[in-house]
Amino acid sequence: MKKLIIAAGLLMTTSAYAQTEVLTGVTRGKDYGVVYSLPKTQIELEIKANKVNYTPGEFSKYADRYLRLTNVSADPEEYWELASVKVKSVGVPNSETTYFVKLKDKTVAPLMELTEDGIVKTINVPYSNSSAGKKAAPAPAVLQKKANPREFLTEEILMASSTAKMAELVAKEIYNIRESKNALLRGQVKIMLDNLNAQEEAMTQMFSGTCNKEERTFTVRLTPDKEFNNEVAFRFSKKLGVVANNDLAGTPFYISLKDLKSVKIPQEDDKKKKDLDGIAYNVPGQAMVTLTDGKKKLYEGELPITQFGVIEYLAPVLFNKNSTIKVYFDPNTGGLLKVDREEGK
Repeated sequence: MKKLIIAAGLLMTTSAYAQTEVLTGVTRGKDYGVVYSLPKTQIELEIKANKVNYTPGEFSKYADRYLRLTNVSADPEEYWELASVKVKSVGVPNSETTYFVKLKDKTVAPLMELTEDGIVKTINVPYSNSSAGKKAAPAPAVLQKKANPREFLTEEILMASSTAKMAELVAKEIYNIRESKNALLRGQVKIMLDNLNAQEEAMTQMFSGTCNKEERTFTVRLTPDKEFNNEVAFRFSKKLGVVANNDLAGTPFYISLKDLKSVKIPQEDDKKKKDLDGIAYNVPGQAMVTLTDGKKKLYEGELPITQFGVIEYLAPVLFNKNSTIKVYFDPNTGGLLKVDREEGK
C-alpha cells in the first residue's frame, strides 16, 4: 500500500501537527487531500463440500452375510457431499460513494487510514495501534494416519484356505473385540479400549471399505440491490460439487432477502443538502436472509445491508484545532463504531 507523508506547513496555518500521514494521497486541481470510498454490501456464501473417494473393502461382498452391513458397494466410487454453508455480509468499494477529503487551511488535517481497497477505516488513530492485535495464522491440522487392518490379523486368519473362510474368521474376531470392549467399559480401561476401537474400525473397513475425504471451500457472492424471494444462489451436484446457479446439472439452493426497514429512508423532497466537506459514513439497514434447499432451511438470520440504509456526514467543525477527534469505522459496512474526543492543550 502506498504511503504519503505531507508536510503540514504546506497545508494549514496551525501547528497542531508536525506532519499529516495518509495512506492514499491525491490532488484535485490545486487542492491536496485524500480520496476514500464507502462500501456496499455483498452477501457471501462460504460453501464447504467434501470430495469423497470410496475404495471397497477386501471382503465387501461378505459384509451383509457376516456383519449385517447393508448397501456396501463392491465398486470404487468418487462423489461429492455438502458439508456446511455459512452466510455473511461483506463490504466492497462502492464507486458511487467515493469522496475527496480536502486538507484546508485553519483546520487540523486528519490522519486517515484506509483499507487496501480504499475504504475508510479510522481517522486520527495511529496506524500501529489500529493494526495491532492481529492473530497469527493457526497451525495446519495434522492428519492421523489410518491403521492397516492386516497388522491385526491372526495366524489362523492368514492361514485360511479361502477368502470366504478368511472373511468369516475376521468377522468372528470383530465380534470378540466387541465383547472385550463391553467388558473393558465396565472396568474403565480406556487405553486398552481405544486400542480395540482402532482394531475394530480397521478390520471392519475390510468389509465396509474406506472413504477418503478432501474438503473444498467454494465462495459465492451476491450483490443485493433490492428484496428478492427464492432466487437460485447456487446448485450442488453429487458428481460435480458446487456448480453455477444456471447449471442444471446441480440441485438448486434458494436465497431470499427481506428488508426489515430498520432505517428510515428520507423522501427526495425531505433530503437536506449535505456539507460535502464533512466525512461521509454509512448507516446500514438490516435484512432477513434465508437460505433453503427447497424443503428445509440451511440458514436464517439478520445481516447488515448498506443498500437498505442511508449516508450521513460528520460535521467538519469536529475536526478543528481545539480538539482531536478519533473516529473508528466498520470497514465491512462503512458504519460508525466509535468517536472519541481529545481536548487540545
